[in-house]
Amino acid sequence: MNRIESIFENLRASRSGDGSGGRALMPYVTVGDPDLETTTRLLPVMERAGARICELGIPFSDPIADGPVIESSMHYALSHGVKLKQIFEMIKRVRAEVELGLVGMLSYSIVHRYGEDAFIADAKDAGLDGFIVPDLMVEESADFAAKVKDAGLIMSMLISPTTEIERAKEIAQQSSGFVYVLARAGITGEQKEMPAELGARIAALREATDLPIAVGFGISNADHVRTVVSEADAAIVGSALVRRIGEHRNEGSDAVVAAVEEFTSELASGLST
Repeated sequence: MNRIESIFENLRASRSGDGSGGRALMPYVTVGDPDLETTTRLLPVMERAGARICELGIPFSDPIADGPVIESSMHYALSHGVKLKQIFEMIKRVRAEVELGLVGMLSYSIVHRYGEDAFIADAKDAGLDGFIVPDLMVEESADFAAKVKDAGLIMSMLISPTTEIERAKEIAQQSSGFVYVLARAGITGEQKEMPAELGARIAALREATDLPIAVGFGISNADHVRTVVSEADAAIVGSALVRRIGEHRNEGSDAVVAAVEEFTSELASGLST
């Protein structure tokens, strides 16, 4: 069983009789911000603080659907020379140190340029458990999704608030591991409140798929996490965490690691519903 599938299965089995508990926190970090060595240090720290799966943002010059915080983070990593081969090497070094599920968030342009078969093989060898490819349309995803599945990896696809339920079913059927549900339309970024209609949307998707549902876009504090996991299987936190990394870059790696550990621990407190 793929590590992501195993994590969600174990979480589901650990839920109490009233359905509480057994949910996941999924933080996002841009690989190479502020540098690869710090990213290597962040993964075990986030696991210790309560994360179960981590999204690893693969820097790209024209990120899809990412707001100014993550876009700036990616540009910072690229301007400091981060390369895909180095990212794979970094993941391979840290893989033995963590049980975290590791999912690469990246543009399909990177996969296409690298070559699908070579990319999947090298990503698996490095220790990635799967991918999120936000700019790959469901109509164009079948071949790549099949290759990913054959390699024993997962590929989660995005469902937006404006996606009609029939299309959402199609996206869910093409996904594996979990379904990534956007809490709101637009680009990533911190928000004050979670959308009131989120629960109803998740309930409708439960009728369409048995896959775990992870919710992202705008989650920025423990209360948001608590709200999301009262309905979903996982809460994804990106911009709020990446912003803190940016705020501490100039203070050195130790300061970044300490800030991320503190914030991840705070977010994880919201898993208690």
